[in-house]
Amino acid sequence: MKAAVRRSYGPPESIVIEDVEKPIPKDNEVLVRVKATTVNRTDCANLRAVPFVMRFVLGFRKPKKIILGTDFAGDVVAIGKDVKSFHIGDRVFGFDDIGVQSQAEYLVLPENGSLFPIPDSIGYKPAAAGLEGAHYAYTFVHKVSIQSGHSILINGATGAIGSALIQFVRQYNVHLTATCNTKNMELVKSLGADKIYDYTREDFTKDTEKYDFVFDAVGKSTFGKCRPMLKRGGVYISSELGPYAQNVGFALLTPILGKKKVIFPIPYPTPETIPYIMDRLTTKKFSPVIDREYPLQEISQAYTYVLTGEKTGNVIITL
Repeated sequence: MKAAVRRSYGPPESIVIEDVEKPIPKDNEVLVRVKATTVNRTDCANLRAVPFVMRFVLGFRKPKKIILGTDFAGDVVAIGKDVKSFHIGDRVFGFDDIGVQSQAEYLVLPENGSLFPIPDSIGYKPAAAGLEGAHYAYTFVHKVSIQSGHSILINGATGAIGSALIQFVRQYNVHLTATCNTKNMELVKSLGADKIYDYTREDFTKDTEKYDFVFDAVGKSTFGKCRPMLKRGGVYISSELGPYAQNVGFALLTPILGKKKVIFPIPYPTPETIPYIMDRLTTKKFSPVIDREYPLQEISQAYTYVLTGEKTGNVIITL
């Protein structure tokens, strides 16, 4: 089978499409023919082992898994003799931030791994696009207690996390402010924003309005810059560690020392997040945003584009 392979950490140019041995499922495993996957921020972090701490999980000197990919949508084509929950022909999808080696024609996963049925009304591409960003967006929403009437600002509302987050937050009947670039203002408005800042023209941190929550879905601001925007008791959450990993320290100290606090969004497990995503997909309360599509043979170009930080929603790889 063909797969996107890298044997050391490095730039997109280090990825090679190789013919590798097709996996054979063990007794408790499922073999999936991959129809679609994405290149996302998690993939880019796994490709380069950035931040450095990721090496303690992925492999310190070199990656333990040489095939890339953290999410997928596809068909079950073979099962081990002990598998009970899935059958040949089932449409399935899944995500694991450590990697499931899904940027390949086939993958294997344990029956009780990150493997879920695709809702009947959802295609392979939106299913794949509805995983990574929405998984982290769920964490933002459920680390706090959002109430009707709250005022929320989302910085970076058009990435995979931000475009899912704005749709998840919209259900709470809140006043929603979002930031994006000029070309995506209509998109963000259609997703549910009441007020929009074009970050190419204005600095949202100069806003005089006060917010209950500031969600930085791209990690390009800081608690220090956003703190004046928070109401007393307000919360700042970022998708990134922050300069010098400061958000971890702030998350420990600000609940004790300050009137405004930082929460570090340690992700919930996929058995909790993906059923929520499935429900939102089925009820049409969440529609994943897709920017571009690339064939597997052009996956290096896809990584290069995602690393620009300018993608809108999700970048799909088709197989």
